[in-house]
Amino acid sequence: MILDPATTPKSEFYPWLIRCLVPRPIAWVSTTSREGVHNLAPFSFFTAISTEPPTLCFAPGRHPVTGAKKDTLINIEATGDFVVNVVPAELAADMNETATDFPHGASEFEAAKVTAVPAERVKAPRVQESPIHFECERYEIVQIGPDGPGGAALVIGRIMLLHVDDRVLTNGKVDYDLFSPLARLGGMEYARLGERFQMARKKYTPR
Repeated sequence: MILDPATTPKSEFYPWLIRCLVPRPIAWVSTTSREGVHNLAPFSFFTAISTEPPTLCFAPGRHPVTGAKKDTLINIEATGDFVVNVVPAELAADMNETATDFPHGASEFEAAKVTAVPAERVKAPRVQESPIHFECERYEIVQIGPDGPGGAALVIGRIMLLHVDDRVLTNGKVDYDLFSPLARLGGMEYARLGERFQMARKKYTPR
């Protein structure tokens, strides 16, 4: 099968995109509006970028029908900061609650009954129940595609502080059995970590 995005309707191409690019980590992004309302939403178009400066990115899409910006993007544009909370499998239901299409200005913290705690370097709060948080300042926002349905923004954040809870550490390193990160697949599917293995990177040896 070959799919050409130029001739395939985006409603048909999107499911293939998210089912083939798997597994994806989930950025549970917390922000604060200009009015002081805390917002929390999950995004699986998310990855790290560089270590100098330390940066990560995620991509909030526009509303598929109205083309409206998500509250997350509106808040970051207004305040210039956010926190990426990493989602362990035990918080899957809470994360899913915050994916609901709530009206503008509602607080997903209250709906999901998770706890907002202050960050140290940014205005946005952290999710207390998450074991890992990246406090970020806005580095750059790049508009991708139309300023409406189908478009998105690539939000690049400079990592100002990283929190890792001791309860997911063994011998000073993140223990994936204790952390159990949640991964996004296609459709309504998610995954936990299964079998893991190691491979040493080879060094090139001229013949």
